[in-house]
Amino acid sequence: MTADTAAGTRTATLVARAERLFPGGVNSPVRAFRSVGRMPLALERGEGSYVWDADGRRYIDYIGAWGPAILGHAHPAVVAAVTSAARNGFALGATHPLEVKLGEAIRRAMPSIERLRFTSSGTEAVMSALRVARAATGRDLVVKFAGGYHGHVDGLLVEAGSGVAMQAIPGSAGVPGAVAAETLVLPYNDPTAVTLAFAEHPGRIAAAIVEPVAANVGVIPPAAGFLEHLRETTRAEGALLIFDEVITGFRLGPGGAQARFGIRPDLTTLGKIIGGGMPIGAYGGRAELMDLVAPSGPVYQAGTLSGHPLSMAAGIATLAALESGRYLELEDAAETLAAGLVAAADTAGRKVAVARVGSLLTVFFRPSPPLDAADALTSDRAAFARFFGALLDRGILLPPSQFEAWFVSLAHGPEEIDATLEAAGRAFRE
Repeated sequence: MTADTAAGTRTATLVARAERLFPGGVNSPVRAFRSVGRMPLALERGEGSYVWDADGRRYIDYIGAWGPAILGHAHPAVVAAVTSAARNGFALGATHPLEVKLGEAIRRAMPSIERLRFTSSGTEAVMSALRVARAATGRDLVVKFAGGYHGHVDGLLVEAGSGVAMQAIPGSAGVPGAVAAETLVLPYNDPTAVTLAFAEHPGRIAAAIVEPVAANVGVIPPAAGFLEHLRETTRAEGALLIFDEVITGFRLGPGGAQARFGIRPDLTTLGKIIGGGMPIGAYGGRAELMDLVAPSGPVYQAGTLSGHPLSMAAGIATLAALESGRYLELEDAAETLAAGLVAAADTAGRKVAVARVGSLLTVFFRPSPPLDAADALTSDRAAFARFFGALLDRGILLPPSQFEAWFVSLAHGPEEIDATLEAAGRAFRE
């Protein structure tokens, strides 16, 4: 029985009830599965590299909670940490010792973060980082890159990657034109465009924000010299460089993309893995910048549930489990999966490109890996939807969009990868 033929099952009933409650039946658009033409799933539990839907069907999972589940779902150490923290109460309304412990762990791993502030989401972190950048520079304009998704911040919902591409809409209704006009959208991996933007707007750009590895239009690595040029140009022009490491932070190594590529940004935004699957975000950077944030300075930002003890506990346990040098193991698993997917497509005579950085990868239904969002958007979305459905019917759950990253976890062992490659081979042949 497939997800589409499950009429009358518990999943179908839950989906119908959700459609009467939530816009589009979901609380985040990608969960609607509309771009792949399938009925949404109602997932009830996860363990290791597997998730189960409400009817008990099991799937090998490459969504990974959209990134946080780097250890796998319901990792015993994380569950134990959250359970222990919960016994002491939830939000207590004042600084908690676990906030200090997680903050110190992040700062040790990312030296560019001299001070930080926890938030409840990545969107909040990005919004706050931009506010700091504008306050520090006295400027209004922000550079972003086409396909980069930085949360649903009004000014950055312009050519914003997977969610917007999946919905086939250019941005978002409800965003004032004057707000959108403060964002300059440039092609990713195009240093010339960066140089020209700063030349055309001298003294007006507060910051450039970038996913150092594009991961919301599918995975696109930075071209040689691109991040270096961005760092040099922002520094020379008196603007700040913001790395959005909500996805790449602690995913590409303990120091994130900034350590992997040797670039020190002025501000960094984090989320996902630092909360181990609990709601979280953080922004941080140079001390003099972060000291602009209230109550130290004039930039106001607050959050009732920021630094929530359960999120802190989950994050501490997750980062502790990653300190054992397991990133090489993670890299090997992702490399095996990526190479196997290329081989399976070649054997079936299908032209696809697999892009991978660390444990992030995307199968693009186009002949070569894209260099930017415009390239990525030429992928065959209908072919991806058929591929997605064929794997779903064989118990493999991919992110339901051509423009999302697959997340490989430490729980994906040889058995799960072999099963994935066998299913992919059949799907490519079909």
